Parts: sequence; C-alpha cells; structure tokens
Amino acid sequence: MKIVAAYLLAVLGGNTHPSVEDINAILGSVGIEVEDERIELLLSQVKGRDLAEVIASGREKMASISSVGSAIPVAAGGGGAASAAVAAEPVKEDKKEDEEESEDEMCFSLFD
Repeated sequence: MKIVAAYLLAVLGGNTHPSVEDINAILGSVGIEVEDERIELLLSQVKGRDLAEVIASGREKMASISSVGSAIPVAAGGGGAASAAVAAEPVKEDKKEDEEESEDEMCFSLFD
C-alpha cells in the first residue's frame, strides 16, 4: 500500500508517469525503503492506464469481494429501515452482574 500511495502522490502532484526513482524518492523522504522490483511490478500493472480508470477498476474489484462494506453505511445511519431497527433496540446493561464478576475475578472485595 505504501508503494501505491507514493504512486498516487506522484501522479496527483503532476508527474503522469512516475519512475522507480520518483517513487523511491517519495518513500525515502519519510524513511521507507522498498525493493525496486515491487515498484516495477506496480508500474508494469498501471502502465498506459489512466489513474481514473485504475481507481474505477479497483472499486469494482473491492465491491465484488466484500459484502461488509454495505453494512457500514447502514450502521452509520444511512440505511433507512435497517438503521431504524438497530436504533430501536434498547441496549441492555447489567452493571450489578459486571461488578459481581469483577469481584469474583479479583478473588477479594474492596469492602470486606
């Protein structure tokens, strides 16, 4: 991910075709050293592709591998009925049980 981030920084900074040296310079500025082969691998995979195309392709791949991402907006309040059902459930807390359990775990009571 560090290499991808450095590549994106270079492209967003105006360097449309960053080289291995450019990416190494970005990473080196924050004390990160990586193997040139890993940078070359990334550059070979994005060669000749537009940054917007690469990002769109990545979004499609991420959407196809995980259904957890769709649950996050629901929990954050963007899910309509589903978030209302979650919000309607009362949170049950038994503080007395927690206190008893903690005393049992410590094997003594502070007030004995």
